[in-house]
Amino acid sequence: MNVLFLCTHNSARSILAEALLNAMGGGRFHAYSAGSHPRENSGPHPLALQVLRDAGISTEGLRSKSWDEFASADSPRMDLIITVCDNAAVEACPVWPGHPATAHWGYADPSAGTAPDEVKREAFRQTMMQIRRRLELFVSLPSEKLEARALQGTARQLGEG
Repeated sequence: MNVLFLCTHNSARSILAEALLNAMGGGRFHAYSAGSHPRENSGPHPLALQVLRDAGISTEGLRSKSWDEFASADSPRMDLIITVCDNAAVEACPVWPGHPATAHWGYADPSAGTAPDEVKREAFRQTMMQIRRRLELFVSLPSEKLEARALQGTARQLGEG
């Protein structure tokens, strides 16, 4: 199952979700991430990469990218698209090939504000743990809950928790 996580800049929450699901998915899932407006010449937030490495999660290959990479006919076909920030949830998204299920799992932006790095690092760690808890539920779902006809309802219910 291909899952795309969306956020505005694709530097923190969506990157965390991509790396976590790829690590936790046991081969059942292939996660991607993208942003509606990724910052030019800017990659994933350094603190996002640090908390992933500290948790033993690979950061290899993670990069900030535009959602346009996933909207063309030759892109990997997505089964589920999850917005992880409130801004991306209300933006006009591209028409996704295959009309995948969609859901919103909102998380506060750990990079917001001007707190010292130690405080922000903890905010990133807490966000990563919140995403991990939701993904633990997601990856443990039985196959019938992940079938195309049930997927949208299942994913949206997880977003309410």
